[in-house]
Amino acid sequence: MNILVTGGAGYIGSHVVKLLTEQNYNPIIFDNLSRGHIEAVPNGIPFENVDLLDKESLTKAVSKYKIDAVIHFAAFAYVGESVEDPLMYYRNNVVGSFNLFSTLKDFGILKSVFSSTCSIYGNPVSVPISEVQASNPINPYAKTKLMVEEILADYDTAYNMKSVCLRYFNAAGASADSSIGESHDPEPHLIPLVLFAALGKRDSIKIFGTDYDTPDGTCIRDYIHVEDLADAHVRALKYLLDGKPSNIINLGTGDGNSVKDVIDSARRITGRDIAEVIAPRREGDPARLVADNTKAREVLGWIPKYDINGVLETAWKWHLNPKY
Repeated sequence: MNILVTGGAGYIGSHVVKLLTEQNYNPIIFDNLSRGHIEAVPNGIPFENVDLLDKESLTKAVSKYKIDAVIHFAAFAYVGESVEDPLMYYRNNVVGSFNLFSTLKDFGILKSVFSSTCSIYGNPVSVPISEVQASNPINPYAKTKLMVEEILADYDTAYNMKSVCLRYFNAAGASADSSIGESHDPEPHLIPLVLFAALGKRDSIKIFGTDYDTPDGTCIRDYIHVEDLADAHVRALKYLLDGKPSNIINLGTGDGNSVKDVIDSARRITGRDIAEVIAPRREGDPARLVADNTKAREVLGWIPKYDINGVLETAWKWHLNPKY
């Protein structure tokens, strides 16, 4: 089956493309390479350098293939950047997605897996966070993701377009064979930044707040390995291809690790000193964000395989010899 992967040259998208190929699907990548890496595109995989904001080029690219379903990653995903430039985020994430799903409807492509986010919940009412918790996005990035979820819900009602929206927590790690990993510019995520400190690429790692209501005073997050995420996306795809209804599903391990936990684990795994600098809290950082993954287990049969040590081990191996 031919599966369109938008943003397939990006971090999570490239891991999904790898797994699709291993499971005998035929991925087709659309990516404008504004934040993806051409080096992450495997040889022989059809690739189109297309921007979802260019409706004419998008339509032309879709018309070249017989597409059975879509996994949609293409989006900007930095919270701070979205606050500084919300116009860019609404245009890229919402208008781009609108163009995509409208084009898919015109071609009768009615099954989509959407890369969403736990940021939709905002400051959680309770932890662990389940899908029944009300949406309350507190930044433009999260608002764009919720808007696309709502577009998909309306398209289901009106056009029978089925979708699975996967709200995932903190993606991390690299492929077990070190062929692809995490590389952003700038890099906003804790685990790569900790490993940069271990490599001497930065002097220290900042800890933003040590007075949270957590066992060690630092924020707790649910770190999910990118290969576990890829597995969940392919399972969601199969769910839709089996004729199942639209759904919204959290993806997380169900276990939380504090900032200090991550730094201490990184010290053990790398065998290197990692200097810490205590900084003030960042506005809008909840103390705990941990998933209730019961629905993912029950609906998709998904069980994450990696813990925080496995996440760090694969990430460290990749960062020692990054491919891009």
